[in-house]
Amino acid sequence: MIANINQQDTASELLNDYLNLIINNGFLGETDSSYATRLVTATDNSIYQNVPQAVIYPKNNKDIQTALHCAQQDPFLSLTFGPRGGGTGTNGQSLTPGIVIDLSRHMREIIEINVEEKWVKVQAGVIKDQLNDYLRPYGFFFAPDLSTSNRATIGGMVNTDASGQGSLVYGKTSDHVLGLKTYLVDGTELNTRKISIEKAQLIAAQEGRASQIYQQVIESCHSNRALILSKFPRLNRFLTGYDLENVFDNTLENFDLSRIITGSEGSLGVVTEAKLNITPIAPFKTLINIKYDSFDSALRNSPFLVSAQATSVETVDSKVLNLAKEDIVWHSVSDLITSVPGIEMQGLNMVEFNGETENEMDGKISSLCKELDKLIAHKQAGVIGYQLINDKADILKIYAMRKKAVGLLGNTKGKQKPLAFAEDTAVPPENLADFIVEFRALLDSHNLNYGMFGHVDAGVLHVRPALDMCDPEQEKLLRKISDQVVALTAKYRGLMWGEHGKGYRSEYGPEFFGEILFTELRKIKSAFDKNNRLNPGKICTPIESSDELVSVDSQKRAWFDKKINIKVRDSFENAMNCNGNGLCYNYDESSPMCPSYKVTKDRRHSPKGRASLIREWLRLQEKANVNIIDVEKQLINKENDITWWERYLNTREKNKGQYDFSHEVKESMDECLACKACTTACPIKVDVPTFRSRFLNLYHSKYNRPLKDYLVSNIEKTAPVLSKFGSVVNPVVTSKPTTYVIKKVFGYVDTPLLSTPTLVNRVNKKYLFDQTKLERMSKTELEKSVFIVQDPFTSFYEAELVSSCIEVIAALGINPILLPFLPNGKAQHVKGFLKEFKSTAKTACDFLNSLNDYKIPMIGLDASLVMVYRDEYKTLLSDLRGSFEVMLAHEWLEKQNWQSISLTEASQKEHYTLLSHCTETTALPNASQIWKSIFSQLGVTLNTPVTGCCGMAGTYGHELQNQENSRSLYNMSWKPHVEKTAKGNLLSTGFSCRSQVKRYENRKPKHPIEFIAANLRS
Repeated sequence: MIANINQQDTASELLNDYLNLIINNGFLGETDSSYATRLVTATDNSIYQNVPQAVIYPKNNKDIQTALHCAQQDPFLSLTFGPRGGGTGTNGQSLTPGIVIDLSRHMREIIEINVEEKWVKVQAGVIKDQLNDYLRPYGFFFAPDLSTSNRATIGGMVNTDASGQGSLVYGKTSDHVLGLKTYLVDGTELNTRKISIEKAQLIAAQEGRASQIYQQVIESCHSNRALILSKFPRLNRFLTGYDLENVFDNTLENFDLSRIITGSEGSLGVVTEAKLNITPIAPFKTLINIKYDSFDSALRNSPFLVSAQATSVETVDSKVLNLAKEDIVWHSVSDLITSVPGIEMQGLNMVEFNGETENEMDGKISSLCKELDKLIAHKQAGVIGYQLINDKADILKIYAMRKKAVGLLGNTKGKQKPLAFAEDTAVPPENLADFIVEFRALLDSHNLNYGMFGHVDAGVLHVRPALDMCDPEQEKLLRKISDQVVALTAKYRGLMWGEHGKGYRSEYGPEFFGEILFTELRKIKSAFDKNNRLNPGKICTPIESSDELVSVDSQKRAWFDKKINIKVRDSFENAMNCNGNGLCYNYDESSPMCPSYKVTKDRRHSPKGRASLIREWLRLQEKANVNIIDVEKQLINKENDITWWERYLNTREKNKGQYDFSHEVKESMDECLACKACTTACPIKVDVPTFRSRFLNLYHSKYNRPLKDYLVSNIEKTAPVLSKFGSVVNPVVTSKPTTYVIKKVFGYVDTPLLSTPTLVNRVNKKYLFDQTKLERMSKTELEKSVFIVQDPFTSFYEAELVSSCIEVIAALGINPILLPFLPNGKAQHVKGFLKEFKSTAKTACDFLNSLNDYKIPMIGLDASLVMVYRDEYKTLLSDLRGSFEVMLAHEWLEKQNWQSISLTEASQKEHYTLLSHCTETTALPNASQIWKSIFSQLGVTLNTPVTGCCGMAGTYGHELQNQENSRSLYNMSWKPHVEKTAKGNLLSTGFSCRSQVKRYENRKPKHPIEFIAANLRS
């Protein structure tokens, strides 16, 4: 039996009083001190964990001002704050033990654009890709690039002075900041921009908070100018936090306080708005992928590439490339990075050229290619080949692979995982190759595995050594390596933090700045935040303060993970391995990745959030001496040891408000659509549907299930029976009294109608499965046959599709054999009925394996059901699953000869649009292209736009509690495509998707197979 987890680090009375005060003073956003929200916000993309006291989500500037102003009142002066954006920092920059001010949920407004003057004004929560999607129609982009651009916020970029690819040409975020709106710790509004030194001195001479700040910054930066210039490395990635050098321009005639705030990691104020300069998009772009026999060759060849006047030079090693090859992302780039026959590719440089005209680039590219040809011919510099790419879409695919590679490093096998802690060193580019030789020797001396990639044009290297933080000795090694890397970068006149800010590496600040300049930093911190209440411990502490800086030895996620039994950790590795990279926060509405987070913007409802919660839940169960593995085995293989009466009593206490952390975890799991996008789209392959199902099975061993769970889980038992009486059942189900009862009792709406006539009455009996007939078939007949595996949705609610499938297969000259319906168990798995699911799966496996000897292909029509045979059956049954294989229809149809089929002329004159099932899109990313190819062979033009989730996802969209989210998801991604497609020209591969369109648009798209069958030329 699972434990009741009723103890948690609850919010204090002081904190509750503060949250009530800000609400009473007009705070319009949300406040949340629940344990689940605090846990999800306790981590970022780093190895650290720090649980905050609460999280507040301001909706506007006034909310932030209210929150800070109220905290100035006694008794709230002890409260501290930490601004937070996308939570993508790799060094814990946004982690705080105080109150998190999360600007990412609501403050996403792009306020103003001025095309003539080339600037845009945005709120701090605007996501980088969101901004560039907005700017693209105007012909501009915001230049600093990041691997996390689809979830990193502008506020986060400002606070870490972020940069990435192309920084040699485009610079860092600070090079593009024209002005900032910042709120100081007392709620004072501070607006900063470049002004003359005379005006800055005039402000400094006045009274008030801003004047004190101006006075201190001018004094610190002007008086120590010579020391600053001699101390700071002459690098493209100049020293950040705080930028003492660039607050003045080179002539000392202009002053910009924004340069101090940019890179300050939220330690000086809360940045709420930024005015940014924007860069015209160069209309012409070429990428050259240069292949090398070693990573060292790629590095040593980079200065030669930089001298070719390229916009950017990116590099990756063979480890990163090989990880990408194992991911679904590789299908999109495999033809753009082809292997070199007979030579293993150990390194890759990606060289980009941009130009206003083709002629502007042609000379540079031609010259470089001639030099590369010479190097290849003479077998010099390790160059073994190259490819030119001019298509912008293909170039974006390459960079998408490169960006995802950051997360893919975390998916390496074994307990040791590549970690971000010394991953953004920067040295002068001419020293990079020698620096890396020593860096690799350092890591090799500790017998560590690691992956390397980076921006060689700027001398920045991303290295992530693989360590197991649950091993105390390896945790000590992290400290040792950190110290050694600090010394090594200093030797080469470089920086340990060339790109990702300081965060928990702030302890190394005094060593880099030196005593005099670090003292000036502390004076500046005092002017802004003398009581150390904003992101305390980061970068520096106020001059009067005795507080300490955060350290690389600070509390880490692994401190909690290692308290979980190792067998449990291994069993739940699909949650435990989440490294916080946050790809599930993807802003792109056309991406299928985590629809529940997209629609709620609540990080508890993301794969990362759910993984964080399940890890803590497992830890707390372990603390309560519960062996989760044993309890689970008992539930699946035997009986629940809790009686119905005990479950009733537990549920009654729950309804009375008795706290159990399990309820918070359950709430997070309830929002999951079980679409399985995370299982493939996540670089770590976090598998929420699997550990969600396990959790629900355990949770409902203690607490009663809602009635709708029984309704849904038994659909495969009830549908075959009800389908026989469809003409009677359908009018009853759609009657007002029945719909009212189903809605009120079961919480279920828009029940689909059964097919009339039934499938059996539609299909010629010669196509029905007959064991005796099958055994009499010749080898040739068997080879020209295919089994159709039924599923409950198409067989009983869309019999016309199954009938069409039989018709198309027969037209291809193949003998279709419709197998008898056997439950698949998908609904049981989704709702966590694992004992029942195991029995269902075993029965299905026994039958399907019995057909294997016939060597007849098996196909299914709905991706969500077919993938259960491949994934969930294998996970639960292991070797007992057997070796049968069920393909999706398109996987089999792709291999058929379509020359024997022709469609009507009328159908060939139209253009059609195919919207794909999200489970299919992520698990089988080539699916839409296969359909496109099949239609092309039939003379039909098929468009295949990229879409996210339709919002139905099995029964999710039918559940009353999900109606608002289901419609929002549909409107977000599907509705625009549906509205611009003619009624008869819309196709969709998913049963759920077709049902969703039907209920909102009163028209039902056809499956591609239905379309083909309907338009066969007789």
